Amino acid sequence: MYLDAAKKQEIFGKYGKSNTDTGSPEAQIALFSYRIAHLTEHLKLNRKDYSTERALTMLVGKRRSLLNYLKDRDISRYRAIVKELGLRK
Repeated sequence: MYLDAAKKQEIFGKYGKSNTDTGSPEAQIALFSYRIAHLTEHLKLNRKDYSTERALTMLVGKRRSLLNYLKDRDISRYRAIVKELGLRK
């Protein structure tokens, strides 16, 4: 599986406050970004996989909602996570 418990712990440790910090917006945004990148690569190979395409669209929406939440609450944390993940060009 592409996303096992060790990989999740690594993501949460890097972007969250600790390895068990699964609730912070930064950790969730980082996890969604990792999953979005994986699904994007899958769709490049399987362009007619419409259920995966829908799942990808929903994940992008969830990530956008979390980014909007973080932007409203703390703009400095928003800017930091966007810069760290390279979400804007």
